[in-house]
Amino acid sequence: MVSGGQNLRLLREKLGLTMRDIETASDRIAHQKQNEEYLIPISRLSDFETKGVIPSIYRLYSLAVIYRSDFRQLLCWYGVDLNIPISDLEVASPPRSHLSQALVNAKKVEMPVRLDPGFDSRQTLNFGRMVEQWGTVPLLYLEQFSKVNYTYGYIGSEDLTMYPILPPGSFIQVDESRNKVLEGGWRSEYERPIYFVETREGHTCCWCTMGREETILQSHPLSPVAPRVVKNSQTEIVGQVVGVAMRLGEWRSVADSASAPKERGALT
Repeated sequence: MVSGGQNLRLLREKLGLTMRDIETASDRIAHQKQNEEYLIPISRLSDFETKGVIPSIYRLYSLAVIYRSDFRQLLCWYGVDLNIPISDLEVASPPRSHLSQALVNAKKVEMPVRLDPGFDSRQTLNFGRMVEQWGTVPLLYLEQFSKVNYTYGYIGSEDLTMYPILPPGSFIQVDESRNKVLEGGWRSEYERPIYFVETREGHTCCWCTMGREETILQSHPLSPVAPRVVKNSQTEIVGQVVGVAMRLGEWRSVADSASAPKERGALT
């Protein structure tokens, strides 16, 4: 693998620049910026190219200008990608709500560009299986949909099983490694694990209680959908819901939804 210093040297030689040229040009930049940190002496440039010394942000800027290169690209040569992935943002959780600028410069993400013709927005389904082609598009936050560690579900417009926590039309992220039902240990309904379940009748999201031979598919108390009891042999716990993208302000009221066909709402 070519190192950052080797890339700098190859780029300089490709442009026909000498080390003296770099020193002279960076000296001009330092004078313009009135900051000597932008200056790159020949000895320091040699350290960058041959000894693995990492340039400061000021000197890397000078190199980007002199080499007519994208500053982002030079940073990538040293393992710093300014297109911050969603996974990196999960390492810290600031206690206060805030407007995040972390992804404003992200250039592209992977998202589905062609779905299976059988996609039915009324039914809850395994969204990952419905994607026929992924494509690169300039949209944010949908990057997670291309990760192979998860599968994704869509809550059908007629599935009110976990309403109002998971309203119809929501997209969910499912961790398939968490396919064992947990018993107790939560302090509220928001901490209780919600599972993405596949039965012979289709998919649904619900709370689960496992018995020796049967599984109780528990709906939310405010939902018009009644709990169901199914045989373990006819049930697959796909995984636990770990993320959700939902639309706010357009939820159907429980009173209105009560008139919907119950067999569809319960996926029976």
